[in-house]
Amino acid sequence: MRMLLDTKKILLWAAADEFTPNAVRVDSIIGLASLYSGLLSAGYQELFITVRHTLLVSSLPPIHKGPFDRILLAQASSEGLPFLTSNNLLMQYPGSVIHVGT
Repeated sequence: MRMLLDTKKILLWAAADEFTPNAVRVDSIIGLASLYSGLLSAGYQELFITVRHTLLVSSLPPIHKGPFDRILLAQASSEGLPFLTSNNLLMQYPGSVIHVGT
């Protein structure tokens, strides 16, 4: 199933299922590189931000001020993907926003 994962907690939560706890530490460049490589090896894919995504941000209601969260919501909407997040505030947006407790 394709979905967009909120990068703050959800991506690390998903990675914890795939890797040992030490592998999901991202407090160093080596740790981040290891996590990135492991996620790609496990079948995760990157979704690059496009102009289409950035243009869609302006159509979102002003519920949340965080620009990065708003671009993720726009990406999910534009790509027709459910958006998994642990942020309760983002649940107020229309579309397929799924709350995951971590």
